[in-house]
Amino acid sequence: MLNLPKFTAAAVQAAPVFFDTDATVSKACALIEEAARNGATLVAFPEVFVSAYPYWSWVMNPVEASPWFERLCRSAIEVPGPEVKKLQDCARAHGVTVVIGVNERSATGVGTVYNTLLTIGHDGRLLGRHRKLVPTWVEKLSWANGDGSSLRVHQTPVGPLGVLACGENTNTLARFSLLAQGELVHVASYIANPVSPADYDMAEAIRLRATAHSFEGKVFTVVSCSALSKEIVDTIAESHPQSRELFARRNSAFSGVIGPDGRVIGEPLIDDEGIVYAEIDLNRCIQPRQMHDITGHYNRFDVFDLQVNRRPLSAARFLDPEAAPDEPAPERRQDSEAEA
Repeated sequence: MLNLPKFTAAAVQAAPVFFDTDATVSKACALIEEAARNGATLVAFPEVFVSAYPYWSWVMNPVEASPWFERLCRSAIEVPGPEVKKLQDCARAHGVTVVIGVNERSATGVGTVYNTLLTIGHDGRLLGRHRKLVPTWVEKLSWANGDGSSLRVHQTPVGPLGVLACGENTNTLARFSLLAQGELVHVASYIANPVSPADYDMAEAIRLRATAHSFEGKVFTVVSCSALSKEIVDTIAESHPQSRELFARRNSAFSGVIGPDGRVIGEPLIDDEGIVYAEIDLNRCIQPRQMHDITGHYNRFDVFDLQVNRRPLSAARFLDPEAAPDEPAPERRQDSEAEA
């Protein structure tokens, strides 16, 4: 008999300790502990929570912003690495599944940084590393493109879980690729963005995108958005005081949980720091699909054919020569000696 999980989800709306990687990881662990004490078994964090979003690119020209890019690279982390291990240990200690955004520095390129979402299992295993497919607008000055290798749904105690970062949640095909793998829980991570165009309501835009995914896919969406701290504003305004007025705009952040009917569950958080909790019953995903199941009976796969390239991209492919049959390569010789 089909009986889907019921659990408490926690959506964290918080600001990082700007450019302080270790302090931000410690803050994340404290928030995981707090959420777990309140019964959460899924904890979602904002986009690039560890430990800076490139707000400077919205208020400076590229030349002025270049030193800030170096700070971003220096504070970024490698995956795997000690910071990730600390988060893994924390998830394991509290038995919770964690999704958290990080600035990931390439292990082979000190100037290449990815906007990455990590999915960490309740047992501390690193289940997924999703690099944002396309950085949005000015973000292209900071982050490299990800690839399709991480468009995967992970089997967890809270159900089939998929993740996307910020503007990716506008990408219909990326969202469908997760739904097609049986996603029932979607985490959408965002940043507070008060510096978008004047007539753009960021909080409403986030809610609208989450509603669209939940209603179309008949899934739960957990939205986690960052908050904009006084520390971040003061740091950037020190050299660009005109940015204070931009950063003062309200309705720049939305965190909450959307049900499979497209409705917000409980009260969302707008702008301020905090944690939103919601009770999720995945069995609620079943009945609405009688009407619309876009990855099942309510589609025409003889008409539509989506192909997803999940080969990881790399700078080069190295085709090392094979050893002669009578002269094993050193690695093989060592393996033989170890087996002997």
